[in-house]
Amino acid sequence: MKNAIIIGASSGIGRALAKVLASNGYSVGLASRRGDLLREVADEIRATSFVKVIDVSKPVEAMQSLRELIAEMKDVELFVISAGTGFINPKLDWGPENETIAVNVSGFTAMANVAVAHLAARGSGCLVGISSIAALRGNPDAPAYDASKAFMSNYLEGLRYRFAKLRLPVVVTDVQPGFVDTPMAKADKKFWVASPEKAAEQIFTAIRKRKKLVYVTRRWRLVAWLIKAVPDWLVSKSF
Repeated sequence: MKNAIIIGASSGIGRALAKVLASNGYSVGLASRRGDLLREVADEIRATSFVKVIDVSKPVEAMQSLRELIAEMKDVELFVISAGTGFINPKLDWGPENETIAVNVSGFTAMANVAVAHLAARGSGCLVGISSIAALRGNPDAPAYDASKAFMSNYLEGLRYRFAKLRLPVVVTDVQPGFVDTPMAKADKKFWVASPEKAAEQIFTAIRKRKKLVYVTRRWRLVAWLIKAVPDWLVSKSF
């Protein structure tokens, strides 16, 4: 039996991925701040599951809760950090900016810290972070969100290099979705919108293939290439 923990399993991609993992023989640790929704997921997947309420915006408490969940499951080979938030915030109101940083930067790093320590101690495994195609450029209407996703992708890359330096077979996967049909997809104009279920299936395929970077859906690789290639002055005119 394989064990996985999904942080942010109560909705969206995390919830869909919990079902995919359960159907592929995993025991699943379900974590998020909404315990009632986690219990719904546990009932739906009909597999061995462990429910833990974790609010990543409170990093010290969240780290301890994640350690407790790992101990309860005895061993964990796969961690998926899917918890995240974001706002369209053109006026730069501090509340939304602060919440985005608390969850996507501090909370993400706290969860990754615990996962990395466990995977290093066991000597193998996989860490998956759900970043975003938004990591590739800044956004004047959602600067904290795009910057936080860039932080996540860069941090995951650093962890990958760290495990390589330690010569440990730990795979670190950066998942950069485009538009997925979840409350997080807040842009006015959306295209190539994937269902959470399709996104989860492609993420699981990337996990099995031990990918370092994956765009979801795959066609967003083309968009990523264009985003990187377009000069700064042209990007600024597109907003």
